[in-house]
Amino acid sequence: MLFNEIIGLDETKQFLLQAVQRNHLAHALLFDGPTGSANLALALALAQYVNCEDKQPDDACGRCASCIKIQKLVHPDLHMVFPVANLSKGKTSEAYLADWRKFLLATPYRTLSGWLETMGADNKQGNISAEEARNILQKLSLKSYEGAYKIMIIWLPELMNVTSANALLKVLEEPPAQTLFLLVTNQSDKLLITILSRTQRVAIRAFTDEEVATYLRQQQNLDETTARRFAYLADGNLAEALRLSQQDSVSTGNAGPGQHTWFADWMRTCYRQDLISLVKQADQFDGFSKEKQKGLLDYSIRLYRDLFLWQQGAAELLRLPDDELAFVKNFAKILTIDHIERIVHDLNEAAYHLERNARAKMIMLDMSLTFSRLIR
Repeated sequence: MLFNEIIGLDETKQFLLQAVQRNHLAHALLFDGPTGSANLALALALAQYVNCEDKQPDDACGRCASCIKIQKLVHPDLHMVFPVANLSKGKTSEAYLADWRKFLLATPYRTLSGWLETMGADNKQGNISAEEARNILQKLSLKSYEGAYKIMIIWLPELMNVTSANALLKVLEEPPAQTLFLLVTNQSDKLLITILSRTQRVAIRAFTDEEVATYLRQQQNLDETTARRFAYLADGNLAEALRLSQQDSVSTGNAGPGQHTWFADWMRTCYRQDLISLVKQADQFDGFSKEKQKGLLDYSIRLYRDLFLWQQGAAELLRLPDDELAFVKNFAKILTIDHIERIVHDLNEAAYHLERNARAKMIMLDMSLTFSRLIR
């Protein structure tokens, strides 16, 4: 990945380039950005630059042996750790490395739900295990083969369990020589404070609408109108914009027409107090993958936030397509602020219990019965 392949973010690129050129690069960097940002892309670009054999003032050369290997994600000094589900194939990144390379080479703007779906996780959650942490220590105990640095990219370190997080902390406290840690996170608030204190944070902003639209025009060959529409709906999330452009609205756990249809039908069924249909919907929800279940709850919370903004006269802050905006306008007529507060509280509580492997059918049916009483 070259820096010039990443659209925008010129200040962040210059900061990273100058840190290398002035020999002020910290041994551990935390690329902290929202989902769909350039945090992983920038980590890959920096990994390529530090081991480039012919560094240019503003980028790696892209032609030397090191650059070619890193672009293919096969450089012997580039190690990658990422969340995996507990499947028969294995519990560490090493077992899924071929799938991961294919997944990442398609585009570096990726989401956890997309990765778990690719690896066939079904309803299992992804995490970075203690066994993975032991592999990290083993890999970094070796000397670099070719490059100036051994590079360890850890994608979504917030999904480490306590044991693996403590193991990472230990190696961050006493890092091996010429080793560079690049942690790529979407939720830095979930990391151990001691890990945060031992990394240099690189704040990555979300893309602007103009940047997303430009990327879609250049990389997806979309026309101006369509690119701007997807950019508007994605709200800075390039992974979401790419998903929208591919019309893949049902199979992922992100917001989209498929999710809205499901959510709107759920709310209308609650309003009608159709208990038989609510039981069927709970069964349907139970059959979704774990990430899609979480995605539906996240979408529901976001739409209720938009409904609240509409009620408070802040319509200019909404970023909704016509069908979702129509739903918000109509549903806002039957809900009070107290109703919205209670519903959002229950949705957050449901997400909490779902994360801890409570039965999805019980969670959904309990919420449906509660919402049915509130809405009526």
